Amino acid sequence: MPIRLSDRAGPNTRLPLTISADGLRVFLRVTPKARSQGIGGLAEAADGGIFLKVAVTAPADKGRANAAVVRLLAKEWGLAKSDLEIIQGAVSRTKTLLIRGDGAVLMRSLNGWFEDKDKKDQQ
Repeated sequence: MPIRLSDRAGPNTRLPLTISADGLRVFLRVTPKARSQGIGGLAEAADGGIFLKVAVTAPADKGRANAAVVRLLAKEWGLAKSDLEIIQGAVSRTKTLLIRGDGAVLMRSLNGWFEDKDKKDQQ
């Protein structure tokens, strides 16, 4: 079931983010070979998990789509590509992205990004 960022109920709404010992994990649902690339809204999995939808124009061939996801998210979030790594789901549409660094700082930063994106979507 798709969830727009503007559908979020408030600060206690779950986001696809988890702090870990080595940084922040972001749960993604990727569409390779899309007509255009970009970051969509949130999606809820059958098991209740929340994912950030990401579309890239690169095909899912030899890691091209994964590299495109890392480039897109690093640019959008103002992070170094070298700090982002897909650590789970390399050949799946459902992926876990690790952002290396201080998990609490990264969580605050991405929460701010979600809030900003939410405001832009509502305009």
